[in-house]
Formats: sequence, C-alpha cells, structure tokens
Amino acid sequence: MRLRQSALLAGFVAAAAYFSTGPLGAVPSRLVWLNDGEILDQFKDATIDGRYASGKAFTERYAADGRVAYKEPGMTLAGYWSVTEGTLCTIYDGDPSGGCYRVARVDTNCYEFYFVSRTEEAAPGPPDGKPAWTARGALQGKPSACRDQPSV
Repeated sequence: MRLRQSALLAGFVAAAAYFSTGPLGAVPSRLVWLNDGEILDQFKDATIDGRYASGKAFTERYAADGRVAYKEPGMTLAGYWSVTEGTLCTIYDGDPSGGCYRVARVDTNCYEFYFVSRTEEAAPGPPDGKPAWTARGALQGKPSACRDQPSV
C-alpha cells in the first residue's frame, strides 16, 4: 500500500497531505466534487490551513479580488486564484508550482484537493485522467473536521 501511494504521489510538486487538528469525521463512500458555485461560496475571501504528508503546514488565502497568498515554512508565494471548469486554480507569480485542483468536501469543514492540470487552459484535465490527491485543509475560523488520513 505504501509503495502504491508513493508511486502515485511521485512527480507532484505537493505530496499527499493531511490535516489533523480536528476530530475524526465521517468519510463519504464516494467523493462528491464541488461545482463552480460551491467552490466560490466556500473559498472566496477565505483562508485555509492544511498540512502536507511530510508534516509541513501551509496556509492559503483566497482574497475576494482574485489574489492568492500561499505560505509554508520558508516560502511565501503570491498570485491569483480562479474557478475554471469545476476546478480551483492557484497560479503563482513567477512560480510554476501552482495548478488546478478538483475539490471535495469530505466533512463539515474539511476539503481535499486533487491535482488535475498545471494551467487554467488545461482544466479540468484529460477526460480519462484520474485526479491525484494532493492536499487537505480546513477553513480558518471554524472547527476543523479533517481526519489524519486521505479518504481515498
């Protein structure tokens, strides 16, 4: 199982992440992707806190004006965010590590992010492609409901 997970995550800028500051929550039997309107409702003018599998924490702010601010220990990035073809895209100024992600709410305040493309033009990714789980986070200002393991 570990070997399969490692192989799946290899090549991605952000390794599979988990966030575990809240109580364990119920995990849906299948993912339900947020649509464009739901992504906007949840993330516009909001900040998420998350944690990568490596243990590194991150914070990302989605400003109402479309700007994004990303922080992790030793790195700060700025750019813009958008909602395109059912994906949340974070494009950083002068840094190619951003991309577009399908978003699933797995509990009351727990979201998983699945990489699908590096650019907005390529979103939502190839029709036969499988999104790759890359991050988990919870909105600041509300109790986190994230588990310490991915739901997939």
